[in-house]
Amino acid sequence: MTLAEASTAPAAAAAAAPPEDAAPPRRKSWFRRLLRDKAAVAAMTVLGIIIFGAIFAPLLATHDPYVNSRSVMTPPVWQAGGEAEHLLGTDGQGRDIFSRILYGSRLTLLIGLVSVGIGGFIGSMIGLLSAFYTRLDAWLMRLMDMMLSFPAILLGLALVAVMGQGAVPVIIALAVSSIPDCARISRGIAVGVMKMEFIEAGRAVGLSDRDLFRKYLLRNCISSIMIFISLRFGQVILIGAALSFLGLGARPPMAELGMMASQGRDYLLFAPHIAVIPSVVIFIIVLCANVAGDALRDVLDPRLQA
Repeated sequence: MTLAEASTAPAAAAAAAPPEDAAPPRRKSWFRRLLRDKAAVAAMTVLGIIIFGAIFAPLLATHDPYVNSRSVMTPPVWQAGGEAEHLLGTDGQGRDIFSRILYGSRLTLLIGLVSVGIGGFIGSMIGLLSAFYTRLDAWLMRLMDMMLSFPAILLGLALVAVMGQGAVPVIIALAVSSIPDCARISRGIAVGVMKMEFIEAGRAVGLSDRDLFRKYLLRNCISSIMIFISLRFGQVILIGAALSFLGLGARPPMAELGMMASQGRDYLLFAPHIAVIPSVVIFIIVLCANVAGDALRDVLDPRLQA
């Protein structure tokens, strides 16, 4: 190594240092700022309770969710005539609604998590690759435009016609519908990162495309992508419940919140709690997911930090 190269090496290494080192120090950790948001704490607490109940449904359920009893359309315990044996009453076939809510929340959350996980991962990779390799940008984005033309409900109908009714077609439809949105968001974030000076510095010192993509582009985009995925989770839950409400989701007698609301619509005049209770649970899950996603955006997005 020549004397000139030795003198310029430290400057080049400093220019190629990870961008987070050059970022201004945060006054408080993101977790502490998140705890200061009372609405976010309440939302995450409620969502955590629902997730806990869904995971440990076999232990918390008071009845078998698939076994019929003699008590048909029993009102919840807080209504006149409600039985203490059935906390949330029974449905039109005498099945305990509380137990079915626990098992139904498990399937609903599983559909949402798997769908947004698959769609978010594939879409994010497409968006990042589109921004990193500009020669692929036009082709990949036109492909995303084509995918945007297929609504999730229409795609779900087509998949059910081919594969039959079940949770798998709903997961595929929701995952595919999430790909273009995640791809566009991640591409927009990545395009801004690619214009930063540290990218050019990394290329100047001879870093490979793999190192630039993994150490520089991905690390600076992952937090914003995760924020969008957390916000997308509530939308996926709502669309999945709508597909199940239309009869495209899990097969009876499986418990799923959207399907439970659909089955209870026949009893709205006699026992409205059969449809109202699962609908309220869906509303709570979506609301808490959206509030938590907004709070994460506020504490993780550097543009919103004081």
